[in-house]
Amino acid sequence: MGASYHQFCPVAKAMELLDERWTLLVVRELVSGSERFNELRRGLPRMSPTLLSRRLHQLVRAGVVERHVDGADVRYVPTQAGRELRPVLEALGAWGVRWIGELGDADLDPKLLLWDMHRHVNHNAVPAGRTVVQFRFRDVPADLRDWWLVIHTGEADVCDVDPGHGVSVTVHADLRALVSVWLGDLSWPNALRGGAVEVAGPEALRRALPRWFTLSEFAAVPRPTAPA
Repeated sequence: MGASYHQFCPVAKAMELLDERWTLLVVRELVSGSERFNELRRGLPRMSPTLLSRRLHQLVRAGVVERHVDGADVRYVPTQAGRELRPVLEALGAWGVRWIGELGDADLDPKLLLWDMHRHVNHNAVPAGRTVVQFRFRDVPADLRDWWLVIHTGEADVCDVDPGHGVSVTVHADLRALVSVWLGDLSWPNALRGGAVEVAGPEALRRALPRWFTLSEFAAVPRPTAPA
């Protein structure tokens, strides 16, 4: 736990645990369903493994997370205290959507975008069998340009190397544009109409693709009304 504020205020006491760097983002991943260390790392790609281990240990010690060990399988599961942080995170995210300014280029991460998208696949809308969506970001370095989302039997996985399956549709996009779609700042039709996002593949699949995803939970947050 971080240094004490020496205040009896419950906000101060909560922040002694939660305001250390990365802690709330670790909780974000845990309440979003990531349980294993490698899953957490994929949702926190710029966090060092050593620091992630330290933060998990602190959360376990504070009673926010339980560590479940079954042989070599180790899972981190939020306790009731951890689960009760979900609305706190939702409120913070909604506030950030409404009041934090435009994202900088360094904030745009294709790895994090695809990891978030794979958790929001609408499996009822995706065709039966295996569906592979290739994403090609034309405005990022070559080693981050190509990604594959493999959807099959109610599951989805993100690959940064060709998984070797036939591609159903290919999405060519500016990274900023697809992040804007994901966060609800740009609609699929407008992104496609303006050419910032292009979809290649059979016509029926191209038309259906936007329905394969439920957007980020923050996409529906009302934006502040501009002053008259």
